[in-house]
Amino acid sequence: MGILSRTSYVIRSKVNALLNRAEDPGETLDYSYEQLRDELQKVKQGIADLTTQKKRLEIQKRRLEENVEKHNEQARQAVEQDRDDLARRALEKKKQKMNQIEGLERQIADLEKKQDGLIEQKNELQQQIEEFRTRKETMKARYEAAEASARVNEAMTGAGEEMADISRTIERAEEQTEEMEARSAALDELRESGAIESQISDQSDLDRELEELSTDSAVDRELDTLKSEMGTEETVEEPDDQETVEEVDDDAVEDVDLEELEEAVEESEVESELEELKEEEK
Repeated sequence: MGILSRTSYVIRSKVNALLNRAEDPGETLDYSYEQLRDELQKVKQGIADLTTQKKRLEIQKRRLEENVEKHNEQARQAVEQDRDDLARRALEKKKQKMNQIEGLERQIADLEKKQDGLIEQKNELQQQIEEFRTRKETMKARYEAAEASARVNEAMTGAGEEMADISRTIERAEEQTEEMEARSAALDELRESGAIESQISDQSDLDRELEELSTDSAVDRELDTLKSEMGTEETVEEPDDQETVEEVDDDAVEDVDLEELEEAVEESEVESELEELKEEEK
């Protein structure tokens, strides 16, 4: 096999494969059915043409038969008038017409034979078309049912091209979502740890640390002031307790429960407010 022959064979095989994939059995069956109907129409047209031709020959035959009768009557009249010559001429024409009639009869018989054959072919073809139509509808119904079932199975199993595209889209969306969530979590962690600075605030890490130290110092000063005020009030109102407090050593103070200290502070504040109310009433 030469290069051109092999190339032609490969091209034909590729085209045939493409046609097989693109072929719709329903459309192919419908097309074949229409082709058979066209053939049936041609056969019917042929029968009609033969019938027309036969009718023309039959008309021509009847005219010749009329002429035969006419020539026969002429020959009788000529014999009655003792004109044998005219009778002979009339009989000769009669004979010619008889020969023509025989030829027409043979043609008519041949046409009738052909017509009968065409009618038989027409009936057989028509029967085949009816059988093919029944099979065609059955095959189309089976194919459509199988196609619908295949589409449902593809949708259920995700084997279809559209379902595969949708699955890939969902996978990409999930990957992008997970990537964005991881990025957001990483930024939150970096922001909380102070590894990155806010682009909105003008404060640096050093500024924020100094501010925190300043805040802590202010809180400590306010706490010392509060302790001093509370110590002064306790000295004025309860001198005996103050002496007792002064006599308590450092180890005992460290062992005092925090809750007891808070209760003592609250009682001292209440006493202070009570004294202020009494002074206002005076």
